[in-house]
Amino acid sequence: MDTDILGEQYESRTIDLGADDEGPVVATLVRRRPMQQTGRAVLYLHGFTDYFFHTHLAEFFAERGWDFHALDLRKYGRSLLPHQTPNFCRDLRDYFPELDAAAQIIREENGNRTLLVIGHSTGGLLAALWAHARREAGIVNGLFLNSPFFDFHAPWLVRRPLLAAAARLAHRSPYRSIPRGSSRVYGHSLHADYRGEWNYSLTWKPLGGFPVRLGWLAAIRRAQRQLRAGLAIPVPVLVGAAARSFRATAWHDAATRSDVVLNVEHMARWAPSLGRHVTLIRFDGGLHDLTLSRPAVRRQVFTELGRWLNAFVVPGVPTTDRPGGSDRTPYRSGAQTGGVEPVPHPATAPVPTTWIPETSAVAADMPAPALGTTVPVRTDSATEAPLDTAIRPDPTALAPNADRDQKPPIPPAATPADPG
Repeated sequence: MDTDILGEQYESRTIDLGADDEGPVVATLVRRRPMQQTGRAVLYLHGFTDYFFHTHLAEFFAERGWDFHALDLRKYGRSLLPHQTPNFCRDLRDYFPELDAAAQIIREENGNRTLLVIGHSTGGLLAALWAHARREAGIVNGLFLNSPFFDFHAPWLVRRPLLAAAARLAHRSPYRSIPRGSSRVYGHSLHADYRGEWNYSLTWKPLGGFPVRLGWLAAIRRAQRQLRAGLAIPVPVLVGAAARSFRATAWHDAATRSDVVLNVEHMARWAPSLGRHVTLIRFDGGLHDLTLSRPAVRRQVFTELGRWLNAFVVPGVPTTDRPGGSDRTPYRSGAQTGGVEPVPHPATAPVPTTWIPETSAVAADMPAPALGTTVPVRTDSATEAPLDTAIRPDPTALAPNADRDQKPPIPPAATPADPG
């Protein structure tokens, strides 16, 4: 283990994965040891155009006895080598070897008995498929999917027939990039040099994202089709999403309280396809990466995550010592050198008093819907003002309970947004 770019409390370990058609391949496992060993561990998986820099997330778990690990997948972040195409893959199953290796290190070498896997966006899609594929091995004890990439944020005409046609070209030209407009709105909403509060490497996570290539597009499409056909993940799954989506190519304040990358209705619609024990929580004011939302929303995310862990993953083990976080100062990742900068702890806010330990019930007087229906919305509406009334709802998804084969009216053509 070497000291990681995030500072002395973080270790990193390179996992050798052999070679592919571009040459040698590695992944990088980052670790934040817990304050006290409890046998519980976390494995975090980032999204597309992303890498691990979320020290405040690691601190949340470390202070509660969780051995925190994050994996920079092959060709991402710390694992991106000079000869490689950034963030490229031909099949999401290509990532299974590093997930298997990381799980083995976490369980066997580090001596942990309970493993929670957290996946953000594309990492959420990957985490779901891996948990399904390894369901007989008993590796995973719980799954938290943070704004998972269950479908492309585009009109039906684009995300079905046009993307299918593009994917068929992948076997001939897998590295060919797709012409598209590049929006920097999401990057501006996050980075401290613009309108956000986070410092991270713009080399590893550029504002406009990396190019989307046909091989990667085909890989994502296959993975999404498998998920929508239905998985059988046997452990509790928490799906977190923002309350609303917003699409824009120019800056608007709505980008500070919406998911501007994916359509949150897709997450709600397909969450029941994961397994038989699925909880969906939607956060008013949430960003695409919920853990990078504004402080009040961020605090609510951690509060609900702790409650869910208490109820389903480690029953009877206290996960929070105060609503929504610790008394310690959370950390904001430093710039490209990897330093950390303290930020004030968010103010204490009321915590919802209702918690129903059912797969999809969200209020005491609401029965859980039948399997296969959309999970009702649960939000913390007190933390954010509503969006400007001039902003119209995103029209790119079917209604949540619509039949899977129904085709909505075709809106104007658009290109898929970058998943993150």
